[in-house]
Amino acid sequence: MSTSLEQLQPAPNAKVGIYLPYYKSNNQRTALPLVISLYDKGSLEGERKIEGGNNIPFVATWSVSTLPADMTRCRLQFDGNADLSYEITMANFEFINYLIELLIIFKRSRVVDFSRRFYTKLLRYDD
Repeated sequence: MSTSLEQLQPAPNAKVGIYLPYYKSNNQRTALPLVISLYDKGSLEGERKIEGGNNIPFVATWSVSTLPADMTRCRLQFDGNADLSYEITMANFEFINYLIELLIIFKRSRVVDFSRRFYTKLLRYDD
């Protein structure tokens, strides 16, 4: 999966501009063109980093929509096992923020993985 993240082309400015008001930091705004391109693909493969253990592969899929306030349903399946599937629905702008975090993690560690904040929300530990 890392090669496809490295091969992402920035999304057109018109698509990026719709989302810009939702992100204030320079890191978020810099990553946004690539993240919108990733979001438009509707899926990605990665590995959940397990401290002191083997990484667990996952496939993430999500519904794609054009407006930041539209809802996105994201599904993660771990280790190719349907019993290890989790689903969450959130606003596009919120999900895209998690993809921004994923891209930042990838650039730092070369591992395609969501942030701890995303997993906390996915597993509903923040309710």
